[in-house]
Amino acid sequence: MPMHTVRTTPIDGQKPGTSGLRKKTAVFRRPHFLENYVQAIFDGIGGVAGKTLVVGGDGRFFNDAAIQIILRMASANGAAKCIVGQGGILSTPAASHLIRLRKADGGLILSASHNPGGPDADFGLKYNGPNGGPASEAVTDKIYERTKTLDLYNICAADDVDLGTVGVQSLADMVVEIVDPVADYAALMQTIVDFDKIRDLFASGFTMCFDAMHAVTGPYAHAILEGMLGASKGSVINGTPSPDFGKGHPDPNPIWAKELMDKMYAADAPDFGAASDGDGDRNMIVGRGAYVTPSDSLALLTAQAHLAPGYSAGLAGVARSMPTSRAVDRVAESLGIACFETPTGWKFFGNLLDAGKVTLCGEESAGTGSDHVREKDGLWAVLLWLNILAETKKSVSALMADLWNAHGRCYYSRLDYEDVDSAKASTMIDGLRARLPDLGGTAVGALTVKTADEFAYLDPVDGATSAGQGIRIVFEGGARAVFRLSGTGTQGATIRLYLEQLETDPDRLQDDPEKVLTDVREAALALSDLTAITGRDAPDVIT
Repeated sequence: MPMHTVRTTPIDGQKPGTSGLRKKTAVFRRPHFLENYVQAIFDGIGGVAGKTLVVGGDGRFFNDAAIQIILRMASANGAAKCIVGQGGILSTPAASHLIRLRKADGGLILSASHNPGGPDADFGLKYNGPNGGPASEAVTDKIYERTKTLDLYNICAADDVDLGTVGVQSLADMVVEIVDPVADYAALMQTIVDFDKIRDLFASGFTMCFDAMHAVTGPYAHAILEGMLGASKGSVINGTPSPDFGKGHPDPNPIWAKELMDKMYAADAPDFGAASDGDGDRNMIVGRGAYVTPSDSLALLTAQAHLAPGYSAGLAGVARSMPTSRAVDRVAESLGIACFETPTGWKFFGNLLDAGKVTLCGEESAGTGSDHVREKDGLWAVLLWLNILAETKKSVSALMADLWNAHGRCYYSRLDYEDVDSAKASTMIDGLRARLPDLGGTAVGALTVKTADEFAYLDPVDGATSAGQGIRIVFEGGARAVFRLSGTGTQGATIRLYLEQLETDPDRLQDDPEKVLTDVREAALALSDLTAITGRDAPDVIT
């Protein structure tokens, strides 16, 4: 097959964020854009000659066409083998597991996570390293630097690979192995949670609803929940992956998973509800009439993980992203284990996991995971919850009440101001940053500032530093506000404002979160001048 060296020029805007490069699909489809970035990845990691790569994605629009380009480029660059999910499908945690299981040299995961899909929506591509986790900042920096000097890429002329048939094919001198995307992942789950106990739970009449949101976890949920564990047919809804996610937004939160929320708050609600996102690495947990925040879910899993076989010996430690509520800190303290606070971005958990310092980790943005892979894992979290429900024979509401009675409740909410003018968003953050040294002791409404800083992280494993990771304002009395500019969107800027209030009074653990958080919200908005600077008088999404 002819191998072509194609002359090109650098393309602006190819700096990867916390989860790779995300752009509008139309941008990725521009001439040379995808090819330039793939070649920059290959060059940035020192070449792929003789290497084995895992390739797969969430099935969004352009997924299959992009995989064909990646395979032809991998072949032309001398890769020995590519392992590809059947139909081009691999959930992000399944891809992480496959990299580790096969001892591959890394993987290319095609996804824009929870962002919408379609020709007018979003697309993404990221490189994961040999440990199965997102590339380190040092690697993504090398990839980005290469995008700025790239003058050629290599690609072979070949017919499309048959992605639909499991088995081995060849592309020039490169082996292409098409694998069942579910089988290895399902086998891994059986080593972590007690499938027999969960089968018994469903056999007893326990009911659930899992909303796959027309995304990648549909095949996994059908196979594992309904097929292997005996959940009744129809327990999985929206279970067929769609290139545009059923024209929906595959973000598992109460706003976008409205169909699930309506079911869980109805008079005939199932016992348990859950949802996952576009690429399968996020989750939402809902009991009958009881939404569980991702921060509380991480705390609950930390407190009860020992009930599952995979964690029966206890946890080495736990980690959370800085904006995630401090609920898990209180659980970790009671267990006598370390709790690490990291920047947002799963790659920051990788070193802690690899070094054996933590077993569980999580982010407020609906991501939880453990040392079984190096990504967050939506379906794993659902299965661990099911194991805990089976062992305790308690409802979701009862489990949460037990948690709050033992450790206090961290009332929590996130306000997203989306597609804000980037210059205005930066002006707001810069102004708040300039005031930080003088905020201590400042009275704002009903609250008084205790401390204020900009979070910087020193990695306890390799000594790497990450500055500018979000502004923290801690108030007297257990309240906290965090401001952060998000890097997961594809246009404008998203300002995320995180609100938290600790409550330990046993008589005030079931209050309305919105009312409890009123004072800290008003204080945060007053200190930041967010409305005046950005013109936004309300967030786009509240979770």
